[in-house]
Amino acid sequence: MAAPMPAPMSTFSQLSLPPAVQVPEGHKVTMETVGVGKITYECRAKKDMADQFEWAFVGPEATLMDRRNQTVGKYYGPPATWESKDGSKVTGTQLAVAPGAAGSLPLQLVKANPATGMGAMQGVSHIQRVATRGGVAPQAPCDASRSGQNVIVDYQADYIFWTAIAMR
Repeated sequence: MAAPMPAPMSTFSQLSLPPAVQVPEGHKVTMETVGVGKITYECRAKKDMADQFEWAFVGPEATLMDRRNQTVGKYYGPPATWESKDGSKVTGTQLAVAPGAAGSLPLQLVKANPATGMGAMQGVSHIQRVATRGGVAPQAPCDASRSGQNVIVDYQADYIFWTAIAMR
């Protein structure tokens, strides 16, 4: 599969998203990006089932671009890390997921940990992954003969960064 081309990001109404991945009231969008990259999966024995195998998520590597297709940062992991070109970065903890389009990663809501470094990631409270394309585990067989083999799949997703609205 060829690498996905960045599509124009859409502005998502919270109401158009499943409730599980909506950001709580009292927050505003601070940055919208599109992530284009790859996700690595490894064929591994299932936990507590040494004779059964599955494609296990290893981690993502993506470039984050703004609406003008300018690189503004990167996304990688584990742990899930969003890093701005200015050096500031956040990690996060998944709060919820909701189904994405067929053959695509689920939508996701992440609670951001406090940022490290000064810059664009300061004050980010939540990150949404929406408009996902691709990125799911391969359909190729995963068995003992393939144990330890990696498969890399292309994906694209919009990452929406939120901050708390200051109360007066």
